Amino acid sequence: MFSRTTTRRHFLGTILAASVAPAIVRAQAGRKLNVAIIGCGGRGAGNLAEIAANGENIVALCDVNANNLAAAAKKYPDAKTFADFRKLYDEFKDFDAVAVSTAEHTHSFATLPALRMKKHVYCEKPLAHNVWETRKIREAAKAAGVATQMGTQIHATKNYRRVVELIQGGAIGAVTECHVWVSRAWGLQSEEASRRNRDIVFVTERPKEAQTPPAHFNWELFLGPAVERPFHNVYFPGPKWYRWWDFGSGTMSDLGSHWNDLPFWALNLDAPLTIEASPGPADSELAPATMSATYEYGPRGTMPACKLTWYQGELRPAVWTEKKIPQWADGALFIGDKGMVLANYDKHILLPEEQYKDFQRPERTISDSIGHHKEWLEVAKNGGPTTCNFAYSGGLTEANHLGNVAYRVGKKIHWDAAKLECPGAPEAAKFLKREYRKGWELA
Repeated sequence: MFSRTTTRRHFLGTILAASVAPAIVRAQAGRKLNVAIIGCGGRGAGNLAEIAANGENIVALCDVNANNLAAAAKKYPDAKTFADFRKLYDEFKDFDAVAVSTAEHTHSFATLPALRMKKHVYCEKPLAHNVWETRKIREAAKAAGVATQMGTQIHATKNYRRVVELIQGGAIGAVTECHVWVSRAWGLQSEEASRRNRDIVFVTERPKEAQTPPAHFNWELFLGPAVERPFHNVYFPGPKWYRWWDFGSGTMSDLGSHWNDLPFWALNLDAPLTIEASPGPADSELAPATMSATYEYGPRGTMPACKLTWYQGELRPAVWTEKKIPQWADGALFIGDKGMVLANYDKHILLPEEQYKDFQRPERTISDSIGHHKEWLEVAKNGGPTTCNFAYSGGLTEANHLGNVAYRVGKKIHWDAAKLECPGAPEAAKFLKREYRKGWELA
């Protein structure tokens, strides 16, 4: 499981240092975990494969899509099968851990029961549908003391770890500015922009006509807590749903979970002080294809106050548009008082390159990952924290959601993390928490 140079003690010590709130789990060494899988298609199929490859027992499968469920059940015929995860929790108790890969709007409903049962939980990103739900999950995870991990798989790459070491090792000095941009442009935009950006579906308003759902798809269960609406193929199959506020949060909270993870980790970020987004106005139904959000953070330990600006779709930072840096389609740029680091998922460079041609890299302080899923499973069995536990990833998710809140409010907002409110902007409250359809209340 571990490389020759990485002992288990070294591994657990490293992720302890990288974690915000270490989990204290019940020891389960010496036996396989019994794992329930909620969501078996798409990312769920990938998560299922990773967990099964580690040798764990797949004991329950759940999906609102009967085709996904049947495909998974064929591979794991001894597993109990369910369409409704509420019935899984009510009728089946013989599991140690659960992996949640449902649509975003049901993450909290599928995750909280497991935490309250003190089961280990892996949940796809973003952790929950809004700020309030995310905080509920963070609190429940802390109380449960179990192994948790959000599905930010890029966090486990060697590249991200080397960037964090550069930033925290002072390679570019004190960082006061960071820019993150992603080229994906899915969401509300003109038809011309939709074609230009190769969006997967073009839609500008909620359909008025109803369509018959596919026979294998339980639309009622998919809706879950969302406001009642008839089925239409602009919502399904996934990830079409992700642009609709009732089901997802657009690119900000989705890819932000991966890309903002890097500055969040490297710069020791948590709750922002203020957030301002553009351009507007926001639509009541659809998340934007193109937007930006600027976060202001106060000093953290020895690190100075800084600004983080997010760009999605057709926006880029000025330093990119002015061609002062390499023209990477997606990237994270850290600007320090001595230089810059430009990174993406796979690579990074120090800038200006001439200045750093003889640079000696700092000693490695972060061990290479044993695997994002394997890390969670190892900790569930043997104790310790994970690197993307719900304390850390919950803070990241809350911050990403606040970018959307600022966008939908249409003005700069201040954030009181303790009170979960935006002082001076009472209109933000309806975007921090949502109303649920009858029968789907979240306590």
